[in-house]
Parts: sequence; structure tokens; C-alpha cells
Amino acid sequence: MIGMAHERRLAEIFVEVADSLVEDFDVIDLLHRLSARCVELLDVSAAGILLADAHGELQIIAASDEHTRLLELFALQHDQGPCVECYRTGAARTNIDLARAEATTDWPRFTARARETGYVTTHAIPLRLRSRVVGALNLFQTTPQRLGDDDIALAQALADVATIAILQQRTLEQSHVENSQLETALTSRILIEQVKGVLAERWDTSVDHAFEAFRSYARARHLRLTHLATRIISGDFDTAAIPAPPPEGPDGHAG
Repeated sequence: MIGMAHERRLAEIFVEVADSLVEDFDVIDLLHRLSARCVELLDVSAAGILLADAHGELQIIAASDEHTRLLELFALQHDQGPCVECYRTGAARTNIDLARAEATTDWPRFTARARETGYVTTHAIPLRLRSRVVGALNLFQTTPQRLGDDDIALAQALADVATIAILQQRTLEQSHVENSQLETALTSRILIEQVKGVLAERWDTSVDHAFEAFRSYARARHLRLTHLATRIISGDFDTAAIPAPPPEGPDGHAG
């Protein structure tokens, strides 16, 4: 049974999301926050939102963290994995035991990499609105504890919010605008990947810490991530203005 504190936190998060869905909102930042909220609310280890590109291949758009091994795991699912099946069928795939032979047979590269990374269970929830499926929400667990029906329903609700954020409700019926929005979101992610690399090299730090410093700077100044990324890539912004992250310790964490 969900406790009162959990219910209160759930209400706060949906209010936070509703407040974000204003005109010209920053969809990439919102999707990152939704990924982090999945980890918080569902007691999973990691979450990512994958979006289908113009060729129907899934691309990572946001994740609960930017660790390279996790992003590589999402990237593997452009052609195999539970999210590919979820996207193609529009049906959720939940409580998948990555130790079972079926998972290894169906998705050999994905399953091997997931287990190497320490994950034992995964879930794929469709990003859909009516009959349209645009991607999938991928959840990972390092423990074999199952997600119950209530948790899966909550995961679908969070995936539905992500879908609305991506498509923007006021233009859902206009397919040409809808397709343009999908491409814009994917292009934004590519720009941010480039900036992460630039800043990580400048500061000699991990891309995860570089992204957090970049995102913190943008949010503190109410700048859209994509706009700031565009300025950095074009040379129109001096990255020295962004405070560098703390130096990393020997374990790879910020000191």
C-alpha cells in the first residue's frame, strides 16, 4: 500500500510537471527530470526515455544519469531489446528477468551488456497517445524485486506525461508538426551530447559531471539547454562562464 508521504510526493511531482508544460518549455530538461522521478518513485536503479527517429529506430533522449555504460545500454536498443518490441507492438514488457535464457536468446548483445552493468531486471513501457507510439520508457533494476501492478500503472502514467511533453498537446492532430517536434527533440539531444564532450574535455572530467554543471548553469539562469548548447557549439558563448564541477576522486565521483 502506498503511504501518505509517497502519495504527497507523487502529487508534488505531477504538479511540477504540469507547471513545466507552458509555452516554449524546455522538453529535454523536463524529460531528464521525469527520468529521475521514475527512479525516485518506482525504486528502480536507472531510467531512460527513448524516442523513435524518422527511420523508426530508437534513440536515447533523456536518462536518469549520464554514465557512459548506461547510455551505451540504451544505444544498443536501436535494433534489439525490450524497448524495440515495446515500440513496435505498443505493449509494455515488464519484469523481464535478464538471467533467463529467453532474454539472452532474444537480445544477446543487450542482455549481456545489461548484466555486465549489474542489472538483473528490466521493463519497457510504451510512449503512446491513442494509436500513436513514439518511443519507450526503459527501467532497470539491480535487484530481482518485481514491480507490482500499481508501480507499472504509475510508470505508464509517467510515460504518458513524457509523450505529451514531446508532442505538445496543442498540435497533436497535425502530423507534419508532430513529426517536426520529434526530430527537433532528437536534434536537441545530439547538440547536448556534443556539448558534454566539449566541457568534459575542457575540465578533464566525466561527461556525467560535465552535463550536471552545464544543466545547473542553464537552469539557474532560466536558459533552455538547447539554446545554450547551440551557442557553445557555434563559439558564441565562453564556456569559462560555467563553474567547473568539483574534481573527481579515484572512484570517479566528484570530490
